[in-house]
Amino acid sequence: MISIDSLAVEFSGKKLFDDVSFVINENDKIALMGKNGAGKSTMMKIIAGKQQATRGGVHCPKDTVIAYLPQHLLIDDDCTVVEEASKAFQSIFDMKSELDDLNKQLETRTDYESEAYMKIIQRVSDLGEKYYALEEINFEAEVEKALKGLGFKSEDFSRQTSEFSGGWRMRIELAKILLQKPDLILLDEPTNHVDIESVIWLENFLLTKAKAVIVISHDKAFVDNITNRTLEVSMGKVYDYKANYSHYLELRKERRANQQKAYDEQQKLIADNKQYIERFKGTYSKAASVASRKRMLDKLEIIEVDEVDTSSLKMRFPPSPRSGDYPVKVENMSKSYGDHTVFKDANMAIRRGEKVSFVGRNGEGKSTMIKAIMGQIDFKGSCGLGHNAKVGYFAQNEASLLDNDLTIFETVDNIAVGDIRTQIKNILGAFMFKGDDIDKKVDVLSGGEKTRLAMVKLLLEPVNVLILDEPTNHLDIRSKDVIKEALMNFDGTLILVSHDRDFLKGLSQKVFEFKDKRVVEHFETIDAFLERNQVESLKEMDL
Repeated sequence: MISIDSLAVEFSGKKLFDDVSFVINENDKIALMGKNGAGKSTMMKIIAGKQQATRGGVHCPKDTVIAYLPQHLLIDDDCTVVEEASKAFQSIFDMKSELDDLNKQLETRTDYESEAYMKIIQRVSDLGEKYYALEEINFEAEVEKALKGLGFKSEDFSRQTSEFSGGWRMRIELAKILLQKPDLILLDEPTNHVDIESVIWLENFLLTKAKAVIVISHDKAFVDNITNRTLEVSMGKVYDYKANYSHYLELRKERRANQQKAYDEQQKLIADNKQYIERFKGTYSKAASVASRKRMLDKLEIIEVDEVDTSSLKMRFPPSPRSGDYPVKVENMSKSYGDHTVFKDANMAIRRGEKVSFVGRNGEGKSTMIKAIMGQIDFKGSCGLGHNAKVGYFAQNEASLLDNDLTIFETVDNIAVGDIRTQIKNILGAFMFKGDDIDKKVDVLSGGEKTRLAMVKLLLEPVNVLILDEPTNHLDIRSKDVIKEALMNFDGTLILVSHDRDFLKGLSQKVFEFKDKRVVEHFETIDAFLERNQVESLKEMDL
């Protein structure tokens, strides 16, 4: 059992947490929830030992192993996959290295009676007892087993980590976690930048292989599938629910209703007593009663109602101008980079008004196909846009392409033309950029804020083809729900790449699967495709 005791965190005199306590039990699967800025990542870093609390602390049994997967991976780019995965045993390697060094010192030193010599002997004894108590491990075999279980091939082992996409880098980090056999795994937004297969694998790994887990995630389906407990961080406190995310939302609603009722009753009590005090403060016969009520009010602990995020993101795409019957057509198209073939002989015809999904593992060609449709890369065969196709394109790295030196207002003002310029402040307000916010530099915005700002660009002129490549990374669940509703009401053609199953469901009537250098068309909804493929995907991953 790991306990968080009387935790308090303050920044520049402002309290982020105050006297927070809870315990983490073996096999707990916990979702850490709360609005942006509530302190979720700070809490996780403190538990991981990466950050210190102002007061209080984390207490756990001796030799407890806590593994932490941060939101932004920090994998070195100067080593191979095997070398990076082997770092899971670094503490054991360091222990062996120190033992060898100490034993060499004992062989060469002659100051047998000195205090320094006695300290070396004691250290060798303590370290040796710990090292030789470890079960004998064939480190190379263990690393190979873990990497292959995560989908890596033998020829990948000697490749540099820099050659792999975000999803595969996450698997390298997870291999290290698996090899450590931790008592607690901490995951901060683990599903960002990874494909659906990786998310499915991660779910099953956490459910079947892991002990205790704490996860921060905006992926509703992922959180619901793996957690049995929810900790909500709100206004410096932590509320503990023995429920998954969906059930927690219902319980939270009840809690806040009860808080509001108690608050209203207390405010009436205060008002009634203040009225009494004001009425009889000069009456001699009521002096004792007035004094008693004043003391009661002074000692009264005011009930707080947890703040509810009432800001609303309202998004509606302008009506689409009419395009030709097939705004996107691909015929016998192939794409290679040197000797590496991404896909060959691909064909697709997307009708006006159709909503389709591109699915497949990272590196199978989804983004490559989009770049080809947009005319950004060379290829063999035929690929392009049809008659009167007006495209709104959200690239996977769209948020990072914003100019950090511009303000929010300048970012939009620089590209808006015509009558829409008079509506810039209203549009930004609808995307939760209000008041003085519009004068903030892009450089200081969070990942979610940058994504919302990049989304604003799609509303500046009418389009009839929307191409969205991972549009939900860094967005919270509420923002994703609003954008999803806007896309469902969009009357043009939609091509969507996303790893977020909850976001995808209900959004497309056709699926193009990118797999084994081929593009396969499935005449079924994304819901049916995901349900049919989940079992097959898990078999491939050899869990």
